This record gives sequence, C-alpha cells and structure tokens, in this order.
Amino acid sequence: MPVVAVVIPTLGADIAVQDCLQSLDKQTFQDFEVIVVDNSGAGAIRAMQITSPRLRIIENSVNVGFGAAINQGWRASACRYVATLNDDAVASPDWLRLLVAAAEFDPEIGLVASQVRLSDDVLDSAGIVLSRDGSSKQRGHGCRPCDYARASDVLMPSGSAALYRREMLDDVGGFADEFFLYCEDTDLGLRARRRGWRCRYVPEAVIYHAYSKSAGRASELKALLVERNRLFLLVRNFPKRMLITAPFMSLARYFWHVFYLIQGKGKAADFATSGGNRTRLPALVLRAHWEAARRLRTLLAQRREIRSKAYLTDRQFEKLIHAHLISLREVAAH
Repeated sequence: MPVVAVVIPTLGADIAVQDCLQSLDKQTFQDFEVIVVDNSGAGAIRAMQITSPRLRIIENSVNVGFGAAINQGWRASACRYVATLNDDAVASPDWLRLLVAAAEFDPEIGLVASQVRLSDDVLDSAGIVLSRDGSSKQRGHGCRPCDYARASDVLMPSGSAALYRREMLDDVGGFADEFFLYCEDTDLGLRARRRGWRCRYVPEAVIYHAYSKSAGRASELKALLVERNRLFLLVRNFPKRMLITAPFMSLARYFWHVFYLIQGKGKAADFATSGGNRTRLPALVLRAHWEAARRLRTLLAQRREIRSKAYLTDRQFEKLIHAHLISLREVAAH
C-alpha cells in the first residue's frame, strides 16, 4: 500500500489537470497513488485518456463539491497520509517528500501546510489565519515568499495543497460535505486543532497555484458561499464567548468593506471590478444569513457533537485562535 494518496478534485477537467499530474510524476518521493475525483458529470478525465499506473479515477454524475470529493478519495484509499491538491496547482519536485518528512517527525502533527505561490515573487498561502467573526484568510497572501521562509506551527493548512494524517481524518470525520466549496479546510482545521492535533508549515514544500479558478476570483457564487460557510463555521466551532461577540465583529468587517469600496479598494472592490454588481452584495449577505438560519438546528446539533469530542477546553481553544488572529480591517482590505 502506498504511503500517500494524493486526491485531486476537478470540475473543469482541462489542460491544467495534465500539468498538475505531470508535476506529480516528477516527485522525488515516489511511494504514492493519485486519485482524481471527476466532478464534471461528463467523464471528462477518462476522456483525456491519461495513462499512469498510479492514477485512479472516481467519477461523479454531479458536482459534489470540494470537501465531499476529498472524502471520496480518502475513503477509497488506505494510505497513511492523504494529500490534497487543486487541479490547477503544480507541485515542485520535493513537495511530497518534505510534507511526509514533517509529518513523520512528530505523531502529534496531523496537518501539514505547503507554501503555495502565485509566482516566484508572490505568495498565495502559508497556512490559514482567522478573524474574530470567523472569516478566514490565506496567511501571507500577496506577500513575498521569502517573508514566510521559516518553518513553524500554524493554525491550519489551505486545502489547495496540504497533507493530512489518516489517523487525524478518522478522528475528526473528514471534511464537512455541506460546505460544498470554501471554508471546508478551515472547518476541518479547527476541529482537528480542538482535538489536540498540531499543524506544521513547511516553506520548502512549494506549490504554484492558479488562484480561485474554480468559481472565479470574485463572483456572486463565491461571495455567497464564503459568507454562508463563515456562518456555518462560526456556529459549529467557535468558543461560546467568541460566538456571542461574532455578530458585532461582522458589523465591523462590513464597515471596513464599505470604507474600502468607496476608495475602490479591497475585496468588495475586487467583486465590482470582476464584473459583479456591487448593489447585489447586501442581498447576497442576507441570503447567506437566511440559509444559515434555515440550518441552525442542524448546525447546533453538530456543534454539540464537536464539543463533546473536544480535547481542548473553551479557554484553551480561544487562546489558540487568538494566537493566529488577523484584524477585520485586514480581511476587508485584501
């Protein structure tokens, strides 16, 4: 049995997938299998006739989402580790070797974060950080890779390029299918950290990523899902004191969004310049809250279950989150 299963969900199933798979063929660590989960509903990957002895394909008749696709790959394998990789990402040759080495160093490390780059000069992700209203952000996004060149413990990895210990996935139950797209890696990371698992960032494990290809850099779908899933994550995971103050924190973030939008800057301005109608943003926020309210009973039941299995107390978990917080203004600005 291979040591690692690399699971790659794909929807577009275009030429980028071939570039991704070719980068895996060049890995210095060879004890792995590749599972591509085809969400196209049209058998697009099989139609490419890609020949590789380590490739397995799982085909879905509909798009089941990112987290559910990863769960399919994880459950179809028996490997000690599960690596997740976006279909528009290209791995450096030592990527897997370095991630596995970091995980093997300490059995308490259940998650390992890559250094994900947009280019040699611009960073996409060095892990994930969190704000007081549950908004998550790629750590170091837009910065220089050299500014995040030191290995360290981080809150959690970006699911675009991460390594997860199977024992950890078994322990917390994998990704939450209902997130569909966005924030599912943050939700998994919080549940794992609350169970006492550590996350290690490995800056030498480099990935090059075409940012936000799946749903666009700033689309209505993305705006809706990010806001809705933030609410899912809050109710499911946040300690009681932080959950009570989260609505006020959200109002502060909305203020900063408006502040930067007036100046033509920030996330809200990105939405407008990408072709989105800025007057639609309040309606999307209201719809996100309505969808979360409709599922509140289920979310609260999930919260009780997560808390019943927690290793860290609320105070300990709150302290952990505070060590990896970013400001609400920074969330709106970038």
